[in-house]
Amino acid sequence: MATAAASNGQPVRAPRGGPARAAGRVHWMELLFDLVFVAFVGQLAHGIHGDPGWREIATFVLLFFPAWWAWVNIVAVVNLLPDLTARGLGLSMLTAMAAAGLMAAAAPEALGDRAWAFSVANAALRVVLLVLWLHRQRHASGAASRWRIWIYNGGTAALWLVAALLPLDSAVVVWAVAILVEVVMVAVSARLQPETGIAGINVEHAAERLGLFVVIVLGESVFTIVMQVSALWSPGARLTGALGFLVVALLGWTFFQYGIGTLNEGLERLARRRDFGGVVLTALLMPFLLVVGVTAMAGAISTAISAPFDTLPIGSGITLGGGLALFYLTNAVVSLRYGQPARAVVPWSIPAVGLSLVLVPASVAVPAASLLAMAAVLVLGLTGYVEVRRHAGARRGA
Repeated sequence: MATAAASNGQPVRAPRGGPARAAGRVHWMELLFDLVFVAFVGQLAHGIHGDPGWREIATFVLLFFPAWWAWVNIVAVVNLLPDLTARGLGLSMLTAMAAAGLMAAAAPEALGDRAWAFSVANAALRVVLLVLWLHRQRHASGAASRWRIWIYNGGTAALWLVAALLPLDSAVVVWAVAILVEVVMVAVSARLQPETGIAGINVEHAAERLGLFVVIVLGESVFTIVMQVSALWSPGARLTGALGFLVVALLGWTFFQYGIGTLNEGLERLARRRDFGGVVLTALLMPFLLVVGVTAMAGAISTAISAPFDTLPIGSGITLGGGLALFYLTNAVVSLRYGQPARAVVPWSIPAVGLSLVLVPASVAVPAASLLAMAAVLVLGLTGYVEVRRHAGARRGA
C-alpha cells in the first residue's frame, strides 16, 4: 500500500485508488475515451464523402448528436466529480468506451440493420452516466435530487432500450424523445436550479476537455487527407492535399490561438454572472456545430483530392462551404455570447460566413484544386486580419 510522509514524520495512507486528476486537468483515461468517439465520427464521416445529398447530411447530423450529447454528459459529470478516484474514473471510462465502440461499429447501418445496436449502446452510456450522477448525489452537497437523476438518465436509458425492440421509424421517434427529455432537463436545471449541477463547473477542465477533443477531430481530418494523398500520390493529389492541410491547420490555429482564451474568459464571465444557461449553450451545444463543420469539410477535402482537376460534386461543395461557414458562425455566436462587443466580432464574422458560402456555387464552376485554393486564401486572409487587429490592439494597450 502506497504511503506518504506527513509533516510530523508519520506515514499517511494515500487515498484509496488515488486522486482522479489534478484540479482543472484532464485525466489520461478521458483522452482514451475521446479516441473511441472520434472513431465514431470517422465512421459517420464516410457517409458524407463524394456527393452527399440532404438525406446523407441529415443522417450524419441525426446520428452524431446523440453521441455528442452523451460525450458532453460524460465530460460534465467527471468535471463535477473532482474527487472521483483514478480507479473509479478508469472503470467508468472503460465501460463508456465499450458502449461508444459498439455505437461506432453500428454507425454505418444505424438507420438500418444495426439500429438495435445503436440503441443499446446509447442505453449503456446512460447507465454509466446514471451511476456517476448517483455517486455525485450521494457524496456532494447540493447535488440534484435522486428522482431527477433517475428520470434524466434512468428513464432515458429505458427509452433507448425500448427503441432497440421497435421498427426503425418508431425507434427514431423514441431516440428524439429521449434526447429532448435530457436537453430540456439540462436547460431548465441550468436556469432554475444551477446549484445542483452546472454551478459547480470547473472552467479550466471544461475548456481543456473541449480543446483536446477539437485537437483529436482536427487530427482525424489531417489523417484523412494524408491517407487519401498516400493512396493516390499524383501531382494533383499532392497539391490538393497540401491545400486541404493548410485549411485545416489554419482553422486549428484560429481555434487555439484565439478560441481557447475566449472560451476560458467567457465561461468564467458567465459563471460570475450566474448565466448558467449561457454556459450550457456555449460549452455543451454550440461546439457540436463547430465539430460538425470541421468534419464536413474534411469529407469534401478528401473528395477533392481524389479528382483535383474536376469540379466537386455539389454535395461536397455544400459540405466544404457550409462547413467552413458553420465554423466561423459558431465562433462568432459564442464570442458574442461571451460578451465580446459586436464591433470586434462583426467585421470578421460577416465576411467569413458570406465568403465561405460563395464556395458552394463556385464548386460547380471551378476545379476542385482551385476551389480549395480559394478556401485556403479565404482562411489565410481572415487569420491575417485577426492577427493584425490583435497586434494593433496590443500596441495601443502598451
